[in-house]
Order: sequence, then C-alpha cells, then structure tokens
Amino acid sequence: MKRTDFAREWDVIVIGGGITGAGILLEAARRGLKALLVEQRDFAWGTSSRSSKLVHGGLRYLKEGQFALTRESVHEREHLLRQAAGLVEPQSFAFGDYVGRKPGKRAFLAGLAIYDRMAGQRARHYYGRDEFAALAPNVATDGLQGGMVYTDAKTDDARLVLRVLQEARAHGAVALNYMAVEALLRAGDATPANGDVEGVRLRDGLDGAQHEVRARMVISATGAWADRLRTTPPASGVAANEATGMHAGRPGGASAAGGTERDGAARRLRPLRGSHLVLPAWRLPLAQAISLMHPADGRPVFAYPWEGVTLVGTTDVDHRDDLSQEAAITRAECDYLLAALLAQFPQLQLGDDDIIATYAGVRPVIDSGKSDPSKETRDHALWLENGLLTVTGGKLTTFRVIALDVLKLAATRLPELQDKLSPQPVFTPSPPLRYTPELPAGQALRLQGRYGVQAQELVDAAQAGELAVIPGTETIWAQLRWAARHEDVCKLEDLLLRRTRIGIQLRGGGVAILPRIRTICQPELGWDDQRWEQEQAAYLALWQAHYSMPQQ
Repeated sequence: MKRTDFAREWDVIVIGGGITGAGILLEAARRGLKALLVEQRDFAWGTSSRSSKLVHGGLRYLKEGQFALTRESVHEREHLLRQAAGLVEPQSFAFGDYVGRKPGKRAFLAGLAIYDRMAGQRARHYYGRDEFAALAPNVATDGLQGGMVYTDAKTDDARLVLRVLQEARAHGAVALNYMAVEALLRAGDATPANGDVEGVRLRDGLDGAQHEVRARMVISATGAWADRLRTTPPASGVAANEATGMHAGRPGGASAAGGTERDGAARRLRPLRGSHLVLPAWRLPLAQAISLMHPADGRPVFAYPWEGVTLVGTTDVDHRDDLSQEAAITRAECDYLLAALLAQFPQLQLGDDDIIATYAGVRPVIDSGKSDPSKETRDHALWLENGLLTVTGGKLTTFRVIALDVLKLAATRLPELQDKLSPQPVFTPSPPLRYTPELPAGQALRLQGRYGVQAQELVDAAQAGELAVIPGTETIWAQLRWAARHEDVCKLEDLLLRRTRIGIQLRGGGVAILPRIRTICQPELGWDDQRWEQEQAAYLALWQAHYSMPQQ
C-alpha cells in the first residue's frame, strides 16, 4: 500500500505502534472494522522493544495483593505459550534461599502454590543446596540453604509486535510507521476546535506531507506519551469526560477518569525507566534465569539467557527526561545492576568491560502517588474524553486483554461491536516449514513463531549462506534480507534494533558485520551509497549515545 493511499473514512484510527496499539488494531480488524494504525516513529520504537522481554504472570504482584492482575497475566501467558511457540518460550527461574534473605522459603513457596493453581499446573519448586548449586552454577554459596525454581516465559518483544501487526494486516488493517499525529480533528471543523474528536491531522516523517484522516473512533495507545494528547485542550479550554473510565477492565478505581482541569485533562501517568545490561553468554553462562533480591534495596533483579546473550535487569526509577528523546541508562543504574551481579556471582568479577550493550525503556505506569516506583500498579486504565479513547499502563503479557477492554468501551460509539467481543486466539495457525538441511536445529520453530505463514517464504528467499546463524546471536542472515524487503524498514536503526536485535547482541551495535549487512540489504532497500553512509553514521551515533556503557 502506498503511504498516500489512506485518506478515507475509517471506523477506527489507532495512534501508537507498540504492543497495545498492535493488539487493538488486530482485535478491531478481525471484527470487521476498517482500522488504521499510525506510529510517529518506528513500530515498537518505545517501550515495546525495550522491555525485560518477559511474558510473565507477575509473581511479585502477589505480594502487593494484586491477585486479579496476576491471574489474568498467568492465563494470557499460557495462551501465548500455546499460540506462539518459538516466539514465546518457557523460561525457568531460580531463586536462592539464603539465610536471612526475604522473602523466605515458606512465603515464596506459598506464592508459587498460588501461581501454579492459577495456571492449572503443579511442579516441584524447592531444591536442596547441592541440587540448586548444580542448577545455578556460579551463584554465591555463602549462606545458601537451597533454592526455589519456577517457570515463566520470555519473548522477543519487538518481534511480537511485528507478528501481531502482520496478523492485523492479514485481516485488512493498515499500519504506517513514521506517521505522526500533529493535531486532533474535532467535529465542525478541520482544525482543532470545540467538539468531539473525529479524526487526526498527520505528518509523514519521511517526506513531510500532511494528511487529514477521519474516523468514527480515535484511540490513543501511546503508552508513556498518552498524556500529551489527553492534555491538549479544546479551544474552550475545558475537557469533558464521557465516561468514568475503567481500570484493568473493572469500573472505577483510583486511576479512573475523574474531574476536569482548565488547562486540559488531568495528567495521570508516571513514566518509569527500566534499564538493562547485555553480556556475552559465555561471560555469564546461564541455563536458568536467576532471580535475586538486590543487596541494597531488596528489589527483584533478573539475569537470564536471551537470544544468544545474557540480559540483566531491571531498574525502576522516575524518568524525568524529555520523552521525545531516546531513553538511555545512567551510570548510577549501571552501577546498581553490576552491584547485583557482584553479589550473586562473586567469583565471576563482572565489570564494565563485560558489557556488550545497554538499553532503557520508559514504562507507562499509572500514577497513584506511591513513594516507591516499584509499588505502582501495572494495571491498565482507560479514559473516554471528548471522543478520544485513551489506554495506557498494563503489561506486555496482557495486550489481548487490554485490547478487548478498549473495544468494550469503544462499543459505546461502535454498537456493532457489542456482540463480537469474546476472546479469540491471537494468531492464525501456520503450517510447519519444509525440511531444509541448511537450516540450523531449532530455527524452524523459531522462524515459524516470529513470521507465521510468512516463514516459508523467508526461508525460500534466502541466498547462499544466509540460513546460517550470525555469530553471537540466534538470528540468521536471511532475516535481514526479509526485513529489508518486506518489513517497512525506513532507517538502518529499524533493521538492527527492532526487525532484528543485532544492535544489542553484538559489540558496537554490530559494527564488525556492517559490510555484509550492507551487501545483503542495500539493494533490497534501494538506497544509494550516499544514503547508506548517512544511515550508517546516524545509527552508530545513536548506538553510542543510547546503547553503550555511559561514561563515569
């Protein structure tokens, strides 16, 4: 589809190309709505490519008494494990039982029993000292009494977004990246004025062209950026609420929409930054994910194997920087995570030189005024104000639940949805790949999970040597060719940070293999030499500023 062939009436316009927006687009399109999604940067550019990559039930939320959220998350985790094998994968977690460490054995096992019951399964969770040390080599042994082991799941978050968008497009939806909303169009005029929101004015980030597009319902799924649209006042300066909102699908709640403010809708978000370190798998080899409590403040920290590297995260701090700028880890956050590694793996003596890359994301957390950021709820919230439906908060795991809650509220204006909102499987089943001897073991399931019905075409499009794995990753070269040819790559960073994850898996963002990447991708992208050089310079500057180790 041409980037100019969308100036028509839509049933739904979704603003935001992260996992929440992608989920809404899919659920709307499969129910017969004409649905358009626009994203001001790249798909999954924000939080949805910078998460901890975990599809989990939220074991720690049990301690906060958030049983409904945990149950919902566990059910969605199990659904995704069945529906997206190869993309969402089981991951076992090990938690050491040390003398004096909290939570203690009894409390932890009680939580795991509830967790199991929610998932409809039972498993052995406690191992004695020697067994646990064998399951989790290199952990500190001073005071070790044994340990607990449980199972959650992990994913490639950006690829999950792209797979959901692929499914939505198969149902007739349209999704455009680098298409920014400059203004909301309101009833009675083509410019912002009094009245209900009935469309958007768009600016194409690639050529600067402007477009006005109207819809029966406009949905803002912009995550941490949601307050920017909500707090843009109508001409009269008063924003009226149509609904009291919903909180994780339940009416009311502390985060539901309430009164109005003269200068626009009340701000309700607390942007929280979560930062991560990436290490080579050989430097911190893990069969299990290791869950630990930070020695300084008792917060949970994880180290886990992911896509050929080891991830360590996460922090949870208020993000006060400009949201239009790419988030980056601070030196203090690096030191915080390294201190956790030194405490848990003292004999490895891990330090700055062991870090391949870093990344940071901003979580859209509902502000309930708690002094400790980690105690803020991870529920989602909805508001319907002057015809603009805003959704924010929530978790990667529960994107389907969030999307259906959005459509339930949207049904007040789209009555044809009323009887069509029962949950459906996220993905259409795809046939297994044909046997290809050049394809490494495990890649068939991995590719099928990431690309669904397109996986066979990807393999068939590979040229000589492109079914081999890129060293240091679990990515095959053919994924680069496919992304450049078919996946809306507009900048080199799209290719290396989101279509593939090479930018956080290899030192220097993959600078050593850029010549081969150029050979494969430059012809597919149609870039001349000058364009490639510009893109490469911009990508390497971005990586150095936001994905490398910060200076002391």
